[in-house]
Amino acid sequence: MRAYFDSRQLAHAPTVELHNGGWAEHADKVARAEIVARRLGRLDPVRDFGTAPLARVHSPEYLDFLQAAHRRWAEAGRSGDAIGYAWPVVGRRPLNLDRIDALLGRFSYDASTPIAAGTWEGAYWGAQTALSALDPLLAGAARAAFALCRPPGHHAGPDYLGGYCYLNNAAIAARAATAAGRRVAVLDIDYHHGNGTQDIFWADGDVFFASVHADPATDYPYFWGHADERGVGAGEGATLNLPLARGAKIGVYLDAVARALDAIAAFDAGLLVVSFGADTFEGDPISHFAIRRDDYPVIAAKVAGLGLPTLIVMEGGYAVDDLGENVAAFLSGF
Repeated sequence: MRAYFDSRQLAHAPTVELHNGGWAEHADKVARAEIVARRLGRLDPVRDFGTAPLARVHSPEYLDFLQAAHRRWAEAGRSGDAIGYAWPVVGRRPLNLDRIDALLGRFSYDASTPIAAGTWEGAYWGAQTALSALDPLLAGAARAAFALCRPPGHHAGPDYLGGYCYLNNAAIAARAATAAGRRVAVLDIDYHHGNGTQDIFWADGDVFFASVHADPATDYPYFWGHADERGVGAGEGATLNLPLARGAKIGVYLDAVARALDAIAAFDAGLLVVSFGADTFEGDPISHFAIRRDDYPVIAAKVAGLGLPTLIVMEGGYAVDDLGENVAAFLSGF
């Protein structure tokens, strides 16, 4: 399998996040990507596809904000990472705001996703990594490819960041594939629901989104991912959410994955994007499923059984010392 990574992603290095009422060390450590890259060995170089593919997914205002946010934070006399503290709960509408505090609230939804000095650079090259891994699939030169992306992306929406995510790598790749004439499905198998991906394709009948995740009644991101969310307009029926209770083991998990794969097959997708999070692992410090390392090849083999060209995009996974082996185990199933 071809695998892609760019070390410029490591420029994203936030220090702390607000967690359960106090400051905690940020869970998306630089070591996450370093450990996986070391475990996989040889990785293909990443090409720069520019900002046009990003602009198919994210609004111009949001992209401008993300590039300038930390600089504006520093110009306002602040130290450390930029973190919002005020959000519009209702009546969210375009306003001519200029203060960085207000902009952070407009373009984010939580206080666990700080913007550090190198965040734009890291997120930008994460998106380019996903696009680079997609390229051989579109050319017919590979059947599966892995994009080692960090920071992750599936919580980032059209004009907002959150959940450690800034640019939605999976959605950017999916939109690039539809622009190339492919019918695309996204399968999200991170522990947490991919709310950003869902929002991006909510009214889009050209991309099918299926997610197997922890029940948002008990787990982040809470406000998205419930089973009755199915899309609207042209996208009605093109969203499938399969929430599972905490403690889910491999049998229950595989049943949900099988339901998602059946729906993807019925959609007649020609290319699959997998948002893979290794935070489903039983030892993950912020998640609560009971998936073991030797379950990952079984899950991956089920996905590979669709027979579709498949792009696997790295999302979460915070048991850092186990991450390299867990990712390698998943990829072995392809």
